Amino acid sequence: MKKILLGLTLLFCCVINLYAQQYDVAFNSINSLLQNNEPRSFRNAVFITENVYLDNKLDSIKWNAACNKLGTLAYSWLSNAVGTEERKNTDLLKNQAIFQVLKDTTSIIIDSPARIVYLPYEYNFEDFDGTKDWRNTLVTTLLTSHKGNCHSMPYLYKIIADELRATCWLTLAPNHLYLRNYIPEKGWYNTELTNGSFPTDAMIATANYIPLKAIQGSLYMDTLSNQQSIALCLVDLAQGYERKTHNYYDGFILKCCDTVLKYHATNPNAMLLRAETLKKLYEREKANKNDNAANTYALMEQQYIHLYDLGYREMPEKMYKAWLKTMKEQQSKP
Repeated sequence: MKKILLGLTLLFCCVINLYAQQYDVAFNSINSLLQNNEPRSFRNAVFITENVYLDNKLDSIKWNAACNKLGTLAYSWLSNAVGTEERKNTDLLKNQAIFQVLKDTTSIIIDSPARIVYLPYEYNFEDFDGTKDWRNTLVTTLLTSHKGNCHSMPYLYKIIADELRATCWLTLAPNHLYLRNYIPEKGWYNTELTNGSFPTDAMIATANYIPLKAIQGSLYMDTLSNQQSIALCLVDLAQGYERKTHNYYDGFILKCCDTVLKYHATNPNAMLLRAETLKKLYEREKANKNDNAANTYALMEQQYIHLYDLGYREMPEKMYKAWLKTMKEQQSKP
């Protein structure tokens, strides 16, 4: 029995070491994309993050082809919907085309009367946060199942927008991600893919229980630059590593969070994950009577206080589920 337990322990350690190596490679690749900050870097960062979580089994050619197909579909809709080349190049219409492809039934005539019909992408209300299966938060799953959440759907939207050279900005809210768009003649507007709507800032702030202080401190409802969007993928990378290994102690999660905060100092997801990781580390060090425990505690406390000072408040799960129920009811309306 002891030999069996020893063998299983060694096997587990080997698997964890393999994950650590794979995730280090992924981190270095995304870090390089961060430094280069090119238009397609976000798409590549998303692929790297999801591929390593799926044990490097994704086919990059097929994955990119699936994304490109949606870009081509959006451009086809755009070409059919508007007349002049000048109008086709406006941000408003490009974003309208992307929204149409993702949230409405789209048909393309290939040889009259034959046509290809593409069904809209839907919100996965059954596992909206990946609790049952983390793969439900991935763009990869969205592409294959046509069901996603407020993480994968805005990501896919931005991937298509980058392909069409349409401007849009990922924007954070508590436990949520949506898009902001800008029209020179009209100003800013929001795109909510959960139920396919365009809520006002006031509606988002109220529905997500966002205090004014959190908005003023750029914690929430602030547009992310392309570089900050790439950095957000490092939060995903760290969360995937957490799911895979439950290893809070080797410094990988902290390395990801620190890198994110270098490019996006007020990223609430990175700060919260950093604080919770420091808490796990402190608890282990305290149990082992490690001399560094007091220093770790001070760093953890400092991070939690900084989050609070910026206006962070945890949205109660009951309220979040009530908001999701509202979104689901609105989506069901014709």
